[in-house]
Amino acid sequence: MLQDKHDVNIVHYQPEQVHLSFGERTASEIVVTWSTRGLPPTSADSVVEYGLSEDLTQRATGQQAIKFVDGGRKQMTQYIHRVTLRELKANSSYIYHCGSELGWSAKYEFRTVPSPDANWSPTLAIYGDMGNENAQSLARLQQETQLGMYDAIIHVGDFAYDMNSKNAQVGDEFMRQIETVAAYVPYMVVPGNHEEKFNFSNYRARFSMPGGTENLFYSFDLGPVHFIGISTEVYYFLNYGIKTLIFQFEWLRRDLEAANLPENRAQRPWIVLYGHRPMYCSNENDNDCTHSETLTRVGWPFLHLFGLEPLLYKYGVDVAIWAHEHSYERLWPIYDYKVRNGTFASPYENPRAPVHIITGSAGCKEGREPFKGKIPEWSAFHSQDYGYTRLKAHNRTHLYFEQVSDDKQGAIIDQFWLIKSQHGAYSDPS
Repeated sequence: MLQDKHDVNIVHYQPEQVHLSFGERTASEIVVTWSTRGLPPTSADSVVEYGLSEDLTQRATGQQAIKFVDGGRKQMTQYIHRVTLRELKANSSYIYHCGSELGWSAKYEFRTVPSPDANWSPTLAIYGDMGNENAQSLARLQQETQLGMYDAIIHVGDFAYDMNSKNAQVGDEFMRQIETVAAYVPYMVVPGNHEEKFNFSNYRARFSMPGGTENLFYSFDLGPVHFIGISTEVYYFLNYGIKTLIFQFEWLRRDLEAANLPENRAQRPWIVLYGHRPMYCSNENDNDCTHSETLTRVGWPFLHLFGLEPLLYKYGVDVAIWAHEHSYERLWPIYDYKVRNGTFASPYENPRAPVHIITGSAGCKEGREPFKGKIPEWSAFHSQDYGYTRLKAHNRTHLYFEQVSDDKQGAIIDQFWLIKSQHGAYSDPS
């Protein structure tokens, strides 16, 4: 429920909407982000006190907080604070709070990665399309995060429905809702179509992702996996600008080239890419992914420029994770609508194309997405249950995925192993 006290701009310095993300250089760095309604009149207006005990003996400060003015009628104003915690001890639990001398947050806790190298097995929860209303999966995610089940969360676009609604009060309330998740583990995000209002400003201002590209696209390493987050919205909203689309495409190509250098692919063989709008789906609607010429897949209409699927194939992307459709769907390994399983008996063992997963059923006010009466042969499993996906990267050869159904009280309704003895470009699909 929205609170009346936020119907107007009220100045206070109490931190709210606290959330974590991985830093610019390494997963061993943690960025703490929060908001205040007023800007403390001191140079040290963004402070995190932290430590390995309740004493909070370490202290880090950030740059001047950034003023964010929502584009709505009331021009709601808040200040976004960011502080990076560096040189953290590996495999350690840190307690922290954030704020300034004029107001402090509650104490929170996070655990650093076991090792900066690839020799450990991260576990993540992954989902998209979770709103302020009907966030059905949130309570289970809160509980599991508090139990220490996850090393990170990936939210694949569409937040709050919508963050700009009611003069950005819906966005504020959503950020408070996810604080019991995002203040404890890095909460990695990419934009969806519901962030479009005011040129994606609510999304770009509130979150802190690596790379300095206004949070639109970035990559990071976690265990044996190289993760890449992209904006699919550059293909659909021209207010991004054509230059942004081209810049992301060239950045992605360079990032994939670097990830495929022999020494890098040997260290982190798995490449997992995620973005909001899928290339394929079997839902009964008129969304782009129901058509063969999906923009993210083949690029601009007729010209077929900047299509992503050839890049994924050329550089051996192992898994592509999407949302947007309010359902869950697992595909067989696929390229250009052709199923390219490993073998008939073991389709996900050394597959000959990327594996696509759609996980957009965390829960929002728009409800569930229906499926076609006749499911295409490239669709391996589908469900309308509210829920989310878990990924565990066991080692350099085995990834494990499972789908949690919140409708069924946390039951696992789908699971599979992706097994690869070698990684890299796929063979000629002809």
